[in-house]
Amino acid sequence: MDFLNKIGEGIIAVSDAVCGYPFFILLVGGGLFFLFYSGFAPLRHYGKAIQALRVKDSSSAGQISSFEALSTAIAATVGMGNIAGVAIAISIGGAGTIFWMWISALLGMATKFFEGTLAVMYKGKDSEGVVQGGPMYVIENGLGPKWKPMAVFFAIFGMFGTFCTMQANQITEALTSTFLSPERITPASKFVTGLIITALVSVVALGGIKRIGKVASKLTPFMVAAYFLLVFYIILTHLAAVPGVFRDIFVGAFTPRAALGGGIGSIIAVALTGVRRAVFVNEAGVGTASMVHGASKNSEPVREGLVAMLGPSIDSGLVCTLTAIAILIQKGIIPQAGISSMQGLQLALASFEASVPVVGRYLLLAILLIFAFSTMFSYSYYGTKCASYLFGAKKGKYYIYFYLCVIIVAAVVPLKAVVGFVDLTFALMAFPNMIAIFALAPKARKEMKKYFNKDR
Repeated sequence: MDFLNKIGEGIIAVSDAVCGYPFFILLVGGGLFFLFYSGFAPLRHYGKAIQALRVKDSSSAGQISSFEALSTAIAATVGMGNIAGVAIAISIGGAGTIFWMWISALLGMATKFFEGTLAVMYKGKDSEGVVQGGPMYVIENGLGPKWKPMAVFFAIFGMFGTFCTMQANQITEALTSTFLSPERITPASKFVTGLIITALVSVVALGGIKRIGKVASKLTPFMVAAYFLLVFYIILTHLAAVPGVFRDIFVGAFTPRAALGGGIGSIIAVALTGVRRAVFVNEAGVGTASMVHGASKNSEPVREGLVAMLGPSIDSGLVCTLTAIAILIQKGIIPQAGISSMQGLQLALASFEASVPVVGRYLLLAILLIFAFSTMFSYSYYGTKCASYLFGAKKGKYYIYFYLCVIIVAAVVPLKAVVGFVDLTFALMAFPNMIAIFALAPKARKEMKKYFNKDR
């Protein structure tokens, strides 16, 4: 047991080191570069991005529409991080962290614009001749065959990075703590809960990208709208507190916090906390979204890039802001010290319960279930795609059964070391993906100029 604990501590230490400043600088610095390099495309062409969703290009090679691709990508990123992650960020850095989340969303949009564009420019085919996309194909087809080891590197960590251990574990904890008394929460009850979750996920996940895309295209708008309505009700019933919420966000973004040591260092810490949480929420630069955007029926790379860049504005922008408003309205219950992931979920549940007595906790829990399941649907596709790239499409399909078994295990075991491992794999996915985007950005910008000149 001591040996296993030491392994777990080692994984956490490496994860903290890699997922700290190196990961932060790579994704945030990269996003800032892409924002300028694209000529501020997220700000200048947001309207065109919305228009691009209406375009149907069924004659092009691919498996799903651009709208289904965006819905699947958002379904993957809108999850526990939008609830528990926001609560943690506010607890650590105060309301000001939300301002820096907005900044990160803008940078993430610029990165995803290039990701989506390159995913279509450099589509590939799997061993069965089916058109596919993603960083593996962008690296191999865009940079050349000699770069294939880097594509393999991405795919290996992509298989493990897309396990939904956090979602399975926290939903199990939330369900058992809500509906069972403490003495009835046992490994057996968690195992049964895990089996139920796995059975529900399998119904969609085993249908492949076409079923996932169809479910996501219907589920994603519904879950975002339902969450918006719930928070809108909280806002209407607490209107007097709303101006103070936004004042706290803007003032707190540039105000030193004594809890973080005071001075300019604490302002930087607030910014880092907000940006880091947003990066893990929207996954811009990690490479997951380009796997699904590369599978879209779209012959215009830049048009897919415009669609892809809408993702961070919805997950890190809209959904995280809704969570922040609901929590900050009840700021009296926010602890002064940092909290863990599970405590972040409980803080969010308590905030909603305080604003909507009796039913608030259960309404949020219901929406959380939809968030978590939508993420697990999409991640099953990402992992299967990485496995298919490594082992061939026929053998890669068996990955989904391994994925479903991991959900059951994740529902039962303590996940601190496992989550550290998954965070580490995310970072190791981001490095090869970002290298490829940097290298191929000039070609994407050339396509961008042609597209917008033609659009005029």
